[in-house]
Amino acid sequence: MDNTLDFSGKVVIVTGGGKGVGRGITESFLAAGANVVICGRSQPDSLPQSMGREALFTTCDVRDYEQVEACVDFAVQQYGRLDVLVNNAGGAPFADAATASPRFSEAIIRLNLIAPLNFSQVANRVMQQQDEGGCIINIASVSTIRPSPGTAAYGAAKAGLVNLGTSLAVEWAPRVRVNALVVGLTETEQAHLHYGDKDGIAAVGATIPLGRMAVPADIGNACLFLASPLASYVSGTSFAVHGGGEKPAFLDAANSGS
Repeated sequence: MDNTLDFSGKVVIVTGGGKGVGRGITESFLAAGANVVICGRSQPDSLPQSMGREALFTTCDVRDYEQVEACVDFAVQQYGRLDVLVNNAGGAPFADAATASPRFSEAIIRLNLIAPLNFSQVANRVMQQQDEGGCIINIASVSTIRPSPGTAAYGAAKAGLVNLGTSLAVEWAPRVRVNALVVGLTETEQAHLHYGDKDGIAAVGATIPLGRMAVPADIGNACLFLASPLASYVSGTSFAVHGGGEKPAFLDAANSGS
């Protein structure tokens, strides 16, 4: 492996790293030689593995500040440092914005915006004390850059997460770099809940310029780049991993004949 993508001896925390996109990110860092700690409210049925390496798990509700501190302490106690934080945990069920309760909306924003801010703050304390600093990657969504009907609070929170990174990148430079990944539609083990059966998933993939939905490894590879020396001058920005985005609806609706 090119040594620019060799994470041997590096320590990575991936929130929500036991399933879906988070699992793909975890497996990518494990394959690159990193020591990876994942966290969540409950332990996954199986821990992510790659190249004979296995992630460590610690229980953590990312919405609870004391548990966040305990998670970072756990990683440092196990490995002596923290090089990369990937704020991946998040999500939202469908909800009509006209009828969603204030409590629901506040909970979505707390999970998708406030929790990553708090986790970043705790990780930064450690990274600032290290000669090599560290790197924080916030997993955002295409809901950041387009309408998000049915998940309005989620889209707003993810947009806030991208903007948050631009501010933290200034405040915490030069020792800590902060970036966001704007992730497109991704096929995970729960894709059927959103897109239906294989035919539905294929039909959705056909709307994407590259002809398919992302897979978790695509997101993991992008994280490797942003955390590597190849991105040593990349901070305070958002990096789209969405297969070219979405074809504008007017192209199908127009009848110009061209």
